[in-house]
Amino acid sequence: MNLEGKMLGNRYEIIEKIGNGGMATVYKAKCHVLNRYVAVKVLRDEFTTDEEFIKRFAAEAQSAASLTHPNIVSIYDVGHEDNLYYIVMELIKGKTLKEIINEDGKLSWKWSLNVASQIASALETAHKNKIVHRDIKPHNIIITEEGIAKVTDFGIAKAVSNSTITAFGTTIGSVHYFSPEHARGGFTDEKSDLYSLGVVMYEMLTGVVPFDADTAVSVALKHMQEEAIEPIKINLDIPSAVNKIIVKAMQKDSNLRYQSATQMLKDLNMALKRPDGDFVYIRGNGNNFETQRFTPIDEEKLNKRTRNKKEGKLKKFINNHKVLSFFIGAILLFLIAFGATALVVNLTSTKNVELPSFVGMTKDEAESKAKELKLKLEYEEQFSTDVEEGKIISQDPNPETTKEVKQKSTITLIISKGTEIVKVPKVTGMEKDEAIKALEDLGLKVEIVEQTSKKVEEGIVIEQDIKANEEINAGETIKITVSTGTGIVEVTVPSVTGKSESDAKAVLEGAKLKVSVNYEEDTSKQEGIVLKQDIASGKKVEEGSNITITVNKSESKSATVTVNIKSITGGYDTADKDLENADKKVTIDIKVNGASVFTQSNVDKNSTAISTSFSAKGNAKIVVNIKDGNGASYTRSKELNLGQSTSCTIE
Repeated sequence: MNLEGKMLGNRYEIIEKIGNGGMATVYKAKCHVLNRYVAVKVLRDEFTTDEEFIKRFAAEAQSAASLTHPNIVSIYDVGHEDNLYYIVMELIKGKTLKEIINEDGKLSWKWSLNVASQIASALETAHKNKIVHRDIKPHNIIITEEGIAKVTDFGIAKAVSNSTITAFGTTIGSVHYFSPEHARGGFTDEKSDLYSLGVVMYEMLTGVVPFDADTAVSVALKHMQEEAIEPIKINLDIPSAVNKIIVKAMQKDSNLRYQSATQMLKDLNMALKRPDGDFVYIRGNGNNFETQRFTPIDEEKLNKRTRNKKEGKLKKFINNHKVLSFFIGAILLFLIAFGATALVVNLTSTKNVELPSFVGMTKDEAESKAKELKLKLEYEEQFSTDVEEGKIISQDPNPETTKEVKQKSTITLIISKGTEIVKVPKVTGMEKDEAIKALEDLGLKVEIVEQTSKKVEEGIVIEQDIKANEEINAGETIKITVSTGTGIVEVTVPSVTGKSESDAKAVLEGAKLKVSVNYEEDTSKQEGIVLKQDIASGKKVEEGSNITITVNKSESKSATVTVNIKSITGGYDTADKDLENADKKVTIDIKVNGASVFTQSNVDKNSTAISTSFSAKGNAKIVVNIKDGNGASYTRSKELNLGQSTSCTIE
């Protein structure tokens, strides 16, 4: 039965199936009154025809709903509608303890003690409220993502055990955890839960159950008749105190077990502190009597007892024979009654049958097999690219996890409708999640490819590899390309003005920017330094942007300098006939930027225009040295900016 989409009690919307049990199917649902997600456990059809069971089921569920404890799954509501009986409970995210054991095998003793303590704490609260679980097993213990143990299905097992459903029927999966008294169909109480908790601890610490066999009846008999191998012999890492706790909890005589969850919880907590301590007391099951006080017997009574001894022997002989005859008769009567009861049970009870695999069969083949085994079938259809149309894809329950079922049980079969043809929608331009949902709703698989884009906003589909309106098989994969945005990183432009060309390049390229260089002459600035940059420092630009720097670089230019010797030295009087030659001649030396560009001796002291040419870059520092024959020396200098002028006169 598929309940997805159904509204129960005008408030619980069934969303999806999340689990199966022996009695019920569990669904995730949304409560529209309190706007929260819950778990809804719906009884299977075969249990809804027994009025006594339904009454007990409702009563026990209502009773369990009163339990409030951090290690008990809360029950919120109980109801029925259209022959559907359901319980609404807390939705827990996590795994069952059984799943964890199956995945990890044996678990560490500290972690196992922690879980066992939480379960014992839950049982302590339940037992104080006169509620016995009767079906403690790893399947009914959920471990949340935070590591908290949650016990579920409180009180429901009692409704089952007291109904027409036998212990070896629907609850067959629980027999590995039954107490001996539960296995024989006797009275069960709080100590039965503690036995089951001992079995759970045994399985956590060893990875196996203490008793196993091919049939449920054989397992039950082992619980009643055989002693389990001590867990410490299977797992040598188990501390001695922990081993004793399990042994005591699993005593076949309930009087030798822990008498309350509080007692067991005390030892569990102590074992965490003293794992090898000798504090677990296990009583023997022999005739060990405590010392008693007797009243003294006087001599007269003693003599009287002696006199009657012979008479007593005779009476005892006669009485023993009477008792023996009565005892033999009682045994015969019991055997006759037991045989008649067994015959009635065999004639009226519903038998267990091995659950076959219907997968791969046609509907007709499945019907034939089900008729042979007296099973009921329900069908659901589903498209499949792997299974031929008309063949069975899967079944519920699954024979891999459920070996036997009762006759007249209902098996749900999923039949293939073959390959579904769908028309591809246009998802280009949609948001990523919207596009994925649109494609997956049609049964298509989606592959995401991410790509940067300056034009398309982040999270929007840029393109799809299969065009819209094309027809393809459901289950095929469609590739969509989704924009991740520009994908461009912005950087802050550093300042390089005044740096050398090489240093400026290193700084800009280190900031992941590209560099272009222009040259310009500025004679007022140092040669080779950066005069300016086209993007100001401090501005943010895209990584990889180009920055142009202007570097000071002068070109060599030709220039002329003219020296007025007469003006510098004062010359001589041409009318003076007595002047010697030394007074009329001088030696001149002209240097540009420290290098001599002109030297000449015997130059007339009255010369006014001695010229020479030179080549230089930027600024030229010109120095003129003049010496006359009498040893007099004259020096003149001048700075010539070649960017502004290429000639000068020194006088």
